[in-house]
Amino acid sequence: MAHAQGQQHPLSLYLKIWGLLFVLSTLSYLVDYFHFQGYFRWSLILVLMLLKAGLIVSIFILVPPLCLLVLVGLMAAEADYVFSTRGIFLGQ
Repeated sequence: MAHAQGQQHPLSLYLKIWGLLFVLSTLSYLVDYFHFQGYFRWSLILVLMLLKAGLIVSIFILVPPLCLLVLVGLMAAEADYVFSTRGIFLGQ
């Protein structure tokens, strides 16, 4: 049976993100467990919520486009090098 070729997902990255999300979710639960009240409670809930959302967005949504931008930048630098080399050696 042929092995399907595809994208390799870094399992260690998923486990680290899962662990951090677990810790942040536990802290969210502890806000209610210790009966924090008022603005302090809502501030903690909002901060923990934004940290969890930011973690997910930064790893799974922002990293791939940033990698593509780096690749495009490298290709542009190589294209400039090839263009200038052709001009030097071919006299164009």
